[in-house]
Amino acid sequence: MRPLTPALNFLPELLLRAQGIRTAFFDVDGVLTDGGLYFSDQGETLKRFNVLDGHGLKLLRQAGITPAVITGRDSKPLRLRLEALGVTHVRYGTEDKRPAAESILRELGLDWPQAAAMGDDWPDLPVMQRCAFACAPANAHAQARSLAHYVTKALGGEGAAREFCDLLLVAGGHYAGLLDRVARPQP
Repeated sequence: MRPLTPALNFLPELLLRAQGIRTAFFDVDGVLTDGGLYFSDQGETLKRFNVLDGHGLKLLRQAGITPAVITGRDSKPLRLRLEALGVTHVRYGTEDKRPAAESILRELGLDWPQAAAMGDDWPDLPVMQRCAFACAPANAHAQARSLAHYVTKALGGEGAAREFCDLLLVAGGHYAGLLDRVARPQP
């Protein structure tokens, strides 16, 4: 059996900036989804989520980094997906995201220097600009990309959130240990 070794490389200055992160805020449309809005014949909104992104959120939780979601929309599919991922710090239907983030930080007993954020458009900017580390998907609006410390190679809804999660896991020194758990034979 070949050993599993970390296959990711991030610039040292990014890893230094992302150290000490205890919570990560995520937008939904354009970050956890591709940003498209699909409607059924009955007018129900449908969303497409990427399993890589979902596993990244689970890995954050395992590493002691709390994933939090602040979104301007609310839908049953979104609630079901976040519940399945174990994401409990969520604010739905929130256009003013800064107060929502501050509320979550208070609940967690944290402050902005312990937070990271991933967003793709103007409503995400107030949270991104206050966090210690900001990230945007490759297909984010230019303003979000210009504010981000890191712009992913992947597109929103196509692994961008996982790339962000992996960066945080590497910066926090958790990635190799989590990978090792996968490689170890289960009793």
